[in-house]
Amino acid sequence: MATKKVTVTIPEDLLDEIRTEAAERGLSAYVAEALRFKRDRDRLGELVDWLQEEHGPVTEDERAAAFTELENLDAEHERRRATGKHGDGKHGDGEAA
Repeated sequence: MATKKVTVTIPEDLLDEIRTEAAERGLSAYVAEALRFKRDRDRLGELVDWLQEEHGPVTEDERAAAFTELENLDAEHERRRATGKHGDGKHGDGEAA
């Protein structure tokens, strides 16, 4: 992948924290990952805006239902991690448990 060197100005206290967190990955890799994350969030925000224009805003009932579903998915993922199973009676290699 091609790269290009740029100069940015970052508050010193933030830079100190980032250098500590970036450690082995390196500052450039950390910043590139953060920029990708921000770009993806911006695009997601644009999608949400478009969907709300097309279908109207999300209701509180819809929001509550979505959060309940996410909590259920998180609980299922945690259960699968704890048991080492995928919920279908098989291990990751396709063999029966």
